[in-house]
Amino acid sequence: MDVREAAGLRVLDLVSSGLGAVKDPLMEDVIASYTARSGSGRASVWGRSERFPVETAAKINAMLAHTLELDDVHPASKTHGSASIIPAAWAMAEYLGSSGKEFLTAVVCGYEVTARIGMALGVTAHRKKGWHATATCGIFGCAAAGAKLLGLNTEQTIWALGMAGTQSSGLWAFLGDGSSCKALHPGHCAACGLDAAFLARAGMTGPEHILDAEDGGLLKAMSDDYDLSKVGAGLGQDWEILKMDVKPYPCCRSVHCIIDAMLQIRQEMEDRRLSLDMINHVHVYTYEVGYRQCAVSSGCLDPKNTMDAKFSALYGAAAALLFGKVTMDEFEPEILGNAGLRNLMKKIQVSPDEELTSQYPAHWGCKAEVGFSDGTVFKRKVSDPSGSFHNPLSLRQLEDKARSLIAVAFPGRETEISDSLRNIWMSEKLPDMGAS
Repeated sequence: MDVREAAGLRVLDLVSSGLGAVKDPLMEDVIASYTARSGSGRASVWGRSERFPVETAAKINAMLAHTLELDDVHPASKTHGSASIIPAAWAMAEYLGSSGKEFLTAVVCGYEVTARIGMALGVTAHRKKGWHATATCGIFGCAAAGAKLLGLNTEQTIWALGMAGTQSSGLWAFLGDGSSCKALHPGHCAACGLDAAFLARAGMTGPEHILDAEDGGLLKAMSDDYDLSKVGAGLGQDWEILKMDVKPYPCCRSVHCIIDAMLQIRQEMEDRRLSLDMINHVHVYTYEVGYRQCAVSSGCLDPKNTMDAKFSALYGAAAALLFGKVTMDEFEPEILGNAGLRNLMKKIQVSPDEELTSQYPAHWGCKAEVGFSDGTVFKRKVSDPSGSFHNPLSLRQLEDKARSLIAVAFPGRETEISDSLRNIWMSEKLPDMGAS
């Protein structure tokens, strides 16, 4: 797969994820709030008839893209950069009347910048300080994409990236009580990254040494184990956009390997005619970041809402065993209190594992053991979850995922829109994703 094809598939996956969220009740209220405050503009919100100023449209689309937890992941940087980069580039391209090729080139620039800054920060060290890399790094990618589309020169692009960095933010505190503001993080990136590009064009300067300044440099401020050399290593030759994971399940990526393991074990249970009520214990081992993020907080251990459940290793494991699938349906509020699911969760223990921790972030794996009352024990190891670039989804699976999400906003037009997104590089302008 070449970079152009990969970028087209990333756009298909991300825009369809955003379209799948257009009827989310919270997002409907959010869009109504922006409609009342922002007025009309030249950029569209996907699946909606309203038009907004460019930064506002980018912000809303980024929130839509992150709402369902189905946006892709760059594992080496732990970033969902696409959730902000593609909406930012889309809004700017609409505003400027850019071609599909120009848009896609800007998207690739955004991916490469976001991924490299995320890798330089050091995934584990950055996360341990409470920073959300999707937000802290994504804003750089949005500024880069905006600068490319605006045609900024080298000096202006440096200013835009410097101004993006001084606005870099986003913390994992939402996880403690299942707050719904996680989607705000890529929204902030998209809007503020574009604003930085516009300000640079207007002549406002930003710090060239935003990453490594002795006083106030971002790397030292946000990480205890950073490596500046990773920002430029292989730039223009080693394409990070080719190393993306695509999410098959609508939940935290750190839970996906656990879901895979449980689905495999459930299939073996069926083959051996073992029932769920025969399960004595389930023990899951995962890497430290996944353990801290998905198996420690009260929300992870006893989910009270959908956000809690999507970040709970126990919930994901139990849902996979009980239902044999993990889709958006399994995170509906009425499922959270399912008695069978809750009983299974009580039998599940999650622990950090040194071997898996040492392999992270190159591999986001887990080990699982399920013991039964008749003495049977099933063990599984998943080194790379389904959808990983080490274990990719097929093109058919990617298209099926996209079409099912597109159908939420455009029933009956799934194939048409899917094809136009995949082939966007051929377009003289972007396809209209606003509701007709």
